[in-house]
Amino acid sequence: MTTTTTTTTTTMPTPADLGVALVDDADGELAVPLSSLVRLALRRNPKRAHLLVSTVLAKHVPTVPAVALLAGEALGARVADVLDGGARFDATAAARFRAVLDAQNGADVTRPDADAHDTLHRAATTLRTDLASSRPTRPDALVLGFAETATALGAMVAETLGAATLHSTRHELAGATAAAGFDEAHSHATAHRLLPAHDDWLPTDGTVVLVDDELSTGATARATIRALHAIAPQRRWVVAALVDLRSDADVAATEALAVELGAPVDVVALGRGRVTLPAGLTETAADVVATLATPLGPDTAPGGVVSDGRPAPDPARTSRPDAVTVLTAAPTAVDRRGTPASRVRTPRTDVEGTAADLAAVLGDVPSRVLVLGTEEHMATPLALADALRRRSGADVRSSTSTRSPVAVLDDPAWPIRSGVRHRSHDDSVDGPGERYAYNVRGFDAIVVVPEPGTDRTRLEGADGLLTALSAVTPHVVLVSSALDAADSARADAPQQPRPLIGPSFGSYEPDDVTWLLQDLADAALEADTADRERAIQLEGANYAESLPVEYVPSEAYEALYRDALARSATRIAESVGVVTDLVLRDRPRAVLVSLARAGTPVGILMRRWAADQRGVRLQHYTASIVRGVGIDETALRWLAAHHDPAQVVFVDGWTGKGAITRELTDALDRFAASDGVRFGDELAVLADPAGCTPLHGTRDDYLVPSACLNSTVSGLVSRTVFNRAWTPEGTLHGAKQYRELADRDRSRSFVATIAARFDAVRPRVDAAVAADGGPASRTVDWRGMRTVEAIGAEYGIEDLHLVKPGVGETTRVLLRRVPWQVLVRDPDDVDIAHVVALARERGVPVVVRPDLSYSCVGLIHPLGSRVSEPAAPTTAAPAATTGAGA
Repeated sequence: MTTTTTTTTTTMPTPADLGVALVDDADGELAVPLSSLVRLALRRNPKRAHLLVSTVLAKHVPTVPAVALLAGEALGARVADVLDGGARFDATAAARFRAVLDAQNGADVTRPDADAHDTLHRAATTLRTDLASSRPTRPDALVLGFAETATALGAMVAETLGAATLHSTRHELAGATAAAGFDEAHSHATAHRLLPAHDDWLPTDGTVVLVDDELSTGATARATIRALHAIAPQRRWVVAALVDLRSDADVAATEALAVELGAPVDVVALGRGRVTLPAGLTETAADVVATLATPLGPDTAPGGVVSDGRPAPDPARTSRPDAVTVLTAAPTAVDRRGTPASRVRTPRTDVEGTAADLAAVLGDVPSRVLVLGTEEHMATPLALADALRRRSGADVRSSTSTRSPVAVLDDPAWPIRSGVRHRSHDDSVDGPGERYAYNVRGFDAIVVVPEPGTDRTRLEGADGLLTALSAVTPHVVLVSSALDAADSARADAPQQPRPLIGPSFGSYEPDDVTWLLQDLADAALEADTADRERAIQLEGANYAESLPVEYVPSEAYEALYRDALARSATRIAESVGVVTDLVLRDRPRAVLVSLARAGTPVGILMRRWAADQRGVRLQHYTASIVRGVGIDETALRWLAAHHDPAQVVFVDGWTGKGAITRELTDALDRFAASDGVRFGDELAVLADPAGCTPLHGTRDDYLVPSACLNSTVSGLVSRTVFNRAWTPEGTLHGAKQYRELADRDRSRSFVATIAARFDAVRPRVDAAVAADGGPASRTVDWRGMRTVEAIGAEYGIEDLHLVKPGVGETTRVLLRRVPWQVLVRDPDDVDIAHVVALARERGVPVVVRPDLSYSCVGLIHPLGSRVSEPAAPTTAAPAATTGAGA
């Protein structure tokens, strides 16, 4: 007979002291150690003594947003690899991922390091962007996230896959009928329900991916699969989790389920292993919790110092209704009712606008900010935290409140060091109860992002969430928004503006640019070049109503691009520095708005120069401008709502004859008349051979190599679209992303190549800006338009829009339009080698004109117009003639 003696614990034990340990089973090159993904905690739950607290989920413990987003991308990449046999998450990616986790877990929270935090953010963001470059599109799949911990994780996996998504819920929704339900046996709240808005939510003979933060036994996943397979049999099932802790018997049970159903059931996890649990742990843990756990209340931290050793913000305050700043955000959609695949890569709300407003509310004071979601509402708060981090140098973290009653053990050996308790504020199937928020102390500000539609009064009162938080931080901001049900109701419903970022749209990193565009991925807009030209010239169509078929450069042409970039990178870097410093001289907090898409990489470079060389963090957006329409007025209204219009500077790559400069001025004049808001019309460019703007790096007509390529040097994004069938009144102009060209993408390497020259050219930039004589030395003379008028008269071209001067514009003629002739000053000029090569490739005559003021001029074929007959050439070459025409 065995007897057990229970002793009362008086000193704080570690998990190892209790005999609890994480043991890794997987040792392959893709494996991630369990200790990098989770930490052991004790819970106040008689069903299970321990709890695994994720360090990458942004749930129980505040997490660097970029790290949490990376973890979701990594898991999604692993799922994609299983589905199509790919190798996105390969040994190199796994090693980089482990390095990011090591950096996060090794950070000393008692000594905040802004540089280290910035390095971590960049490393996580860059790896996520790299992984996303090969995202698939699986509209036939459904991703199901488990509440409450895996709602954001499920959304991230769905975004990676391009699949529809839905998460289980414990919420009680008026009028909603559960389509399915199941229990999570070991949970503190067992009941899950699925409340899709549409009857066709579950695919038939498709793929369903179940996502959870951990697989303990896999029992919940197996029960869910059985229940859903009975409703609609699937071709394939995938279970994905951050960590897989199943025993051999549990693995066998999953394999048996696949045989039973006649469909594969794959299991994917970032980490694989087990937790060793000694006999009697439940009793031992209960003793530790009873004797050593910190009681939860609105304020249990010692005065002046938070429990993990960091200085406490001063002063803490008691809650008052007028002490909380309320920020009203745009309506927000949630995934609880389902999000179709067509919208899964679109933000659920205007995240970027809310982040801009939030940055203004917080000001420059906070150094540590927590963005706190609530229970199942995780995805949007996490996205908002990352957007806020991109707008400030603050150490921004993200976490959410929870139902989980975790023991607060104030010792570095345990992950939950402090916490607050508050009453529930959502209607749930199990009624009201206590909720918790952990490790919320030590922040200069806490931003609360509750479920959209939450009544503020439910957050207030003696035991409300706002009360608890106001006692532990000097600044609480409540982000309040209405529930946007449009996503659930109709996939094609017009949306309020929701600016886009990479890697969900475009191949740039999210720090580089925010796209003031809508994604037209499903629109059939490409048309034959000749058909487009006829529609534009003869039928009155606007060129932005359709898209040309995207040009895929040949290897020989790519070689010309690489050579041009190597030759001109230093020159471009100098022009970037000069024009950026001219902008900063008058607007030290400028907001850059590049004109998509030629201006987009230039805006990114200007932002990089300001940050790297001047220590100034600028916001950069890119917006659409269309000749004959003007700049996108919906984008202008968005900018005016979130920024000071006086600080906005428009950016483009180069000027041709100045048509877009005049289009911009006219459009901004109309907008000032209609909306009463005045934006400045100065256009900042690298090269201004047209002589139409004072903000330029040079007035030489030289090759900006990004002009050589189309989407493959502009974030894989098409030219912009203005077509009321796809861009209704009140919505942003649109564009498409060509993910299929990812292996030809040079967008980020173009920026990196030029930015690598910044240090070297800085002395010359400093000298040039110091010697600048001010506006008088940069007068506007419109020389380009005079040249175009003369060429039009000489060639009998009545529509001067068909005359495109300069290297960049001539390149566009050859890539997008029906070219007639190309005029060149010197056919042997290395800056136009790609122009000559393209003309040869397309059978376009090249005419040598030594008298040109531009390096080259492209003439679009004037369909239906009267033009001068070509003169006989005076000399001839395989790709060039000399004379007035050809």
